[in-house]
Amino acid sequence: MVQKAKILLVDDRPENLLALEAILSALDQTLVRASSGEEALKALLTDDFAVILLDVQMPGMDGFETAAHIKRRERTRDIPIIFLTAINHGPHHTFRGYAAGAVDYISKPFDPWVLRAKVSVFVELYVKNCKLKEQAALLRLQLESGQPLPGESAAAGKEQANGGLLAELSARLAAVEEQAEALTKQLDESADTAATATATHLERKLAGLRRALDALDPGVGRPGGAFPGEG
Repeated sequence: MVQKAKILLVDDRPENLLALEAILSALDQTLVRASSGEEALKALLTDDFAVILLDVQMPGMDGFETAAHIKRRERTRDIPIIFLTAINHGPHHTFRGYAAGAVDYISKPFDPWVLRAKVSVFVELYVKNCKLKEQAALLRLQLESGQPLPGESAAAGKEQANGGLLAELSARLAAVEEQAEALTKQLDESADTAATATATHLERKLAGLRRALDALDPGVGRPGGAFPGEG
């Protein structure tokens, strides 16, 4: 059974948190409330989150300061942050959100369908990344143990695991890469800052996974040969 992803909702107004829960409940994931920046940072100490919905206007530690703390931590710096604000101060204010590390910046009132669609993209990516990490961990254990298949020597068994499992893992990663490439093309068509930030985040995460896989066995690359743009 696949474990549900956690989504962190940060807003000082209970009615806003309730509205977010109503919008995102259809995703069937675990929704975690935080009523302040300090409370959000405490939650991030113990749990892993697929995405953070962060209100900008909060008393005390506002959204920008909270995001700065999140991005300074090694554990949480790569978690996507979607800023939510009831006040639109223009391009400069929006740019400050992206500079703070947000992948998107949405002004209230927002379209529930749009918000749910944006969040679902990051949930799907998070779940796929978790599966790939689990498969990589299992692969390392099997390669380290070198347990042979019935009728094979230990060396043959290790070689079989190395070739077959790495190829399977590479194929699964390639499928995610293809989906990300298709998503990037769709985002590029929108030609806005949020799309660019989202595409950059996806590419960075997938590139890291591909490098980790190649480090296990450089001979097992993307099925079909070279990466996009390579000869």
